[in-house]
Amino acid sequence: MCAQQEGGQVRALDRVAHRACDLAAGGPHHLDGVRFQRAAEAEAVVAQITAAGGRAIAYGADVTDYAAVKAMMEKVAVDLGGIDILVNNAGLALRKRFVETGPEDWHSQIDACLYGALHCCHAAAPFIEARKNGRIISLVGDSSRVGESGLSIVAAARGGTIALMKSLAREMGRSWTTANVVSLGLIETQHSDKAWLDANREKLTRAYPLRRLGLPEDVAPTVVHLATPGASWITGQVISVSGGFSMVG
Repeated sequence: MCAQQEGGQVRALDRVAHRACDLAAGGPHHLDGVRFQRAAEAEAVVAQITAAGGRAIAYGADVTDYAAVKAMMEKVAVDLGGIDILVNNAGLALRKRFVETGPEDWHSQIDACLYGALHCCHAAAPFIEARKNGRIISLVGDSSRVGESGLSIVAAARGGTIALMKSLAREMGRSWTTANVVSLGLIETQHSDKAWLDANREKLTRAYPLRRLGLPEDVAPTVVHLATPGASWITGQVISVSGGFSMVG
C-alpha cells in the first residue's frame, strides 16, 4: 500500500488486514494508492473511499516480481506526485511441520513475505526519501518473534523483514524516514477459514490473555498512527498487536 501526505495530514491508509474506510469515512485519513491481490476488492474499497469524500486509486502488481513492483511504484509516484508512506502487508503462510516442507514451500513463502517487502521498499525508497518525512510500515506475524510450530518458513521470512526494517530505520533516518514493524497475533478476517477457526477457537483463544482473536479494527489504528506526524520519533521498533500472545521485552 502506498500513500501520500499533504499539509501534515495523512491522506492514506485505511485498508489494513482486509478492512478499509473505517477511518477514511470518519476523519482526515484518505487512501490514495492501494494494492490488493483481488482487483474486485480493491475497486470496492476505492468506491467506498470516494463515496466518503476521499480520493483513491487502485494499482496492481505481483510483489514477488521486482520489475512489476518498480513499474507500479513509478506510476504511483507520477500519478500522486510522490510517495510518503509504504505499508508492506502482503504475505503467505502455509502451516506444515518443517520436515514436511520442501523447496516449493520455502520459495513461495519467502518470495511473498521477504522478497515482497524487499522489492516494495527498494522500489519506493527513492520517492519516500525525497519527501523528507516518509514512513515504512511492515506487518508480520508474532511467529517471527517467538517462533511457532508449523510456521517455521513464514517465521524465518518475517524475521528477515524485521531485520530489514531495523536496518532501514538506521540507514534512512538521515532523510527523516521512519521504518517500523507491527507484529500481529491471529487476525480473523473475511478471508479466514471460518470452519477451521470455529472448530479450533477454544484452543486458539487459550493462547491469548484477552481470550479472543484479533480483528482488523484492532490493527488499523496502530498502523495509521505510525504513519502520522505524531509518530515521527518512533523508528526501528516492533510493536505487537497480538492480544498478549507475545510479550517480548
